[in-house]
Amino acid sequence: MDGARASGEDLVSARCTLILRPLTAADEVPMRRMQAELAAEGFDLLPEGHTWAEVMGRAEREASGVDLEPGRVRADFLVAEVGRDVVGRASVRYALTDWLHHYGGHIGYAVAPAHRLKGYAGEMLRQSLQRLAAAGVDRALVTCDEGNVGSARVIEGAGGVLENVVDVGGGLMRRRYWIDVFTHA
Repeated sequence: MDGARASGEDLVSARCTLILRPLTAADEVPMRRMQAELAAEGFDLLPEGHTWAEVMGRAEREASGVDLEPGRVRADFLVAEVGRDVVGRASVRYALTDWLHHYGGHIGYAVAPAHRLKGYAGEMLRQSLQRLAAAGVDRALVTCDEGNVGSARVIEGAGGVLENVVDVGGGLMRRRYWIDVFTHA
């Protein structure tokens, strides 16, 4: 979701300081705040109408791959943190359903508006690719909306090769990229 390329200094800073970690109880306020900001852009971060305990329970079940809801796969829902600030989130999916294969991909990420253009999206993607490599996934599908130029740049910067652009419906087009995961291991 970054709107332009970050400077080299920003990329070094992001790589040194950003961590991806599982949700905690303390994340509710910053994550719900980020949800409100991203929802204004048409991006859903959290399931609507769920308590924080339900959100955390779902994330824990998906991370373990146990008692998955229909259409869900083993996945990590991760908080991107720099210092004590929640700057974004990443989802790393270790398998693809039919829908994920066509539209969603292995990795989804979002950067909170106040934290964009600092190299965080690229670092979140890099660390997500490392997780896939550690799990034995050799190629990752990463998608972004056709109009999201910043995200397309991040994906291409990570070695993403555009396969095609697909119609998601409602006039929304999505770019589908494949990335060789082991170049990031």
